[in-house]
Amino acid sequence: MQKLFVLVITLLAVSTVGFSQSMAKKAMSDHSAQVIKLDQVDGEFVVQSLTLKPGTYQFEISNTNVDHEVGFVLAPEGKPEQQHHIKNAYVKAPVKTGSSSLTNEVTLAKGEYIYFCPLNPTPQYKLTVE
Repeated sequence: MQKLFVLVITLLAVSTVGFSQSMAKKAMSDHSAQVIKLDQVDGEFVVQSLTLKPGTYQFEISNTNVDHEVGFVLAPEGKPEQQHHIKNAYVKAPVKTGSSSLTNEVTLAKGEYIYFCPLNPTPQYKLTVE
C-alpha cells in the first residue's frame, strides 16, 4: 500500500511539472513578437508607411542591392534625434548587401512614429499604431 501511495504521488508530481512546462511554453508563445519585414533599396525603404496594432514587434531589415551596410531607426514622430531613438529597434548588426538582420523586440503603444535609415540614407517614413 505504501509503495502504491508513493507511486501515485510521484506520478502526480511528474504530471504537474509537465503541465507547468506546457503552460510556460504556451505563455511564451502568446507573447511572441510579430516580425515586420522591411526591405531597403538604394536611398529608400520599399514599404513607405505602416499601420500596426499596439503590441510587440521585431523588424527584419533586408539590404536589397545597396552597396554598403544599412540600419534601422524607429523614433516618436517629430523626434528623429538620436536621444529619442527607440534603442531596441536598432538592428542587432549592420545589414550587409544581400542579407538581413532583426531588431530586438519592441513594444509599441498607440501613437505616431517614424522609421528611417541614416546609413542609406532614406527619408523618414510614418508608422502609425492605432
